Amino acid sequence: MQVDGSLADGGGNNGNGTNAAETAAAWARVKRRLRAELGEDVFASWFARLELEDVSAGIARLTVPTRFLKSWIESHYLDRVLNTFRSEIEAVSRIEVGVRGPAAPPRPVASPVKAHPASGPLARLHAAQTPVPTAMAEPETASRGEGPGGDLNGAPLDARLSFTSFVVGRSNALAHAAAERVARHDGEGALYNPLYFHAGVGLGKTHLLHGIGHAARDAGRRVIYLTADRFMYGFVNALKTQNALAFKERLRAIDLLILDDVQFIQGKSIQAEFGHTINALIDAGRQVVVASDRPPTELEALDERVRSRLAGGLVVEIGNLDEQLRASILSARLAAVRASHPNFEVSPTVAAYVAKAITANGRDLEGAVNRLLAHATLTGTTVTMETAETAIRDLVKNREPKRIKIEDIQKLVASRYNVSRSDILSERRTAAVVKPRQIAMYLSKVLTLRSLPEIGRRFGGRDHTTVLHAVRKIEKQIGEDAVLGDEVELLKRMLQD
Repeated sequence: MQVDGSLADGGGNNGNGTNAAETAAAWARVKRRLRAELGEDVFASWFARLELEDVSAGIARLTVPTRFLKSWIESHYLDRVLNTFRSEIEAVSRIEVGVRGPAAPPRPVASPVKAHPASGPLARLHAAQTPVPTAMAEPETASRGEGPGGDLNGAPLDARLSFTSFVVGRSNALAHAAAERVARHDGEGALYNPLYFHAGVGLGKTHLLHGIGHAARDAGRRVIYLTADRFMYGFVNALKTQNALAFKERLRAIDLLILDDVQFIQGKSIQAEFGHTINALIDAGRQVVVASDRPPTELEALDERVRSRLAGGLVVEIGNLDEQLRASILSARLAAVRASHPNFEVSPTVAAYVAKAITANGRDLEGAVNRLLAHATLTGTTVTMETAETAIRDLVKNREPKRIKIEDIQKLVASRYNVSRSDILSERRTAAVVKPRQIAMYLSKVLTLRSLPEIGRRFGGRDHTTVLHAVRKIEKQIGEDAVLGDEVELLKRMLQD
């Protein structure tokens, strides 16, 4: 959401009876409602990069980074977005979705942080309230240099997302080290092939991918960076225009393929082509780097052979930001903003409170800084603890829920009932094994977004009807047996903490 630009300039009326601050707040509520109504997976797939440009004359103008996203939202979700928007601002009668163009190069910002300073998405050191897009947007915006090797038609790399601006802490040190080794490797063959990062939203995996791309291109290697939707759009478009062979040859003639958000690759033919491309590149000794929100073993939508190939290299999880790393990120971001707004000051006490209160991810920290800046510039007052608490209240309350893995459920239930995880996955049908197995299936259904067939596959390849039977049986027993109900509630709390 571009609060830094058209929505936050002066706080004037936008022609709909609301000022810029109210419009920005309404847009934030629209996105929260869409997330709640559609679920985290759908929201992250299609709406995470949707930004509000402006609202005027009853028209809400939204932007996305690719034509594929524009087409998909217009075809499947335009009415829902309009109805949700009208519930917040009645004057809105139409939604227009556009594609964001390349941005102007960012202003140089001197960073006070030492080499490899601290962290993920917040280390996008750009000045707030400039023409540069906010860091909440996916970085399909700057620097379109394709390196040697011709027209590769990938998503452009963001000039701000380099290794220099990445802030390193305990949770991302291994990922950062592996990324630098792969990017700067000049020997024969490839390292850790494929290199696979997985992490939750806003923990820095996309920043690392762009850093790899920049460093590899600087070394003269042919690089292409693609998001999953770019890959899908390119392949579908190549089929429509009968250029599928050229599309495949172009992808396989590079030195380094970087693919982001692989969990969103959909469609049988597209997944098959993705698998063939990965195999061809790895077999030819070309480097492949992939990022996702989950490990390869949990990409149930992908063919098992593709999952196995992705898991065959180096798989690195980027952990949550600890408080020290969050404080470093916040310090770097505040210093960057002060370069453009010298009068903007946040006391160490307020900064410490924000770093402690916002724990979900770096994007929420970025949002907090933007809100504090908006308050200071729009009201002309000093940022106090009270105003900081008000500004970030919803960021603290609406923390992203913990993502629970089926494997964790199986391990906890097995430990609780004194059986092994292999017992739960086995064909054994003794009462001592069947009960915990059914409880684990029930918890997998209520605590994860996995479908019944997916859960069945994770429980030793069982049919979805077996899972459904287990879920219904445990639901019935919980209603009849208070002791079992308490046991299951305790397991839920232990998994959610």
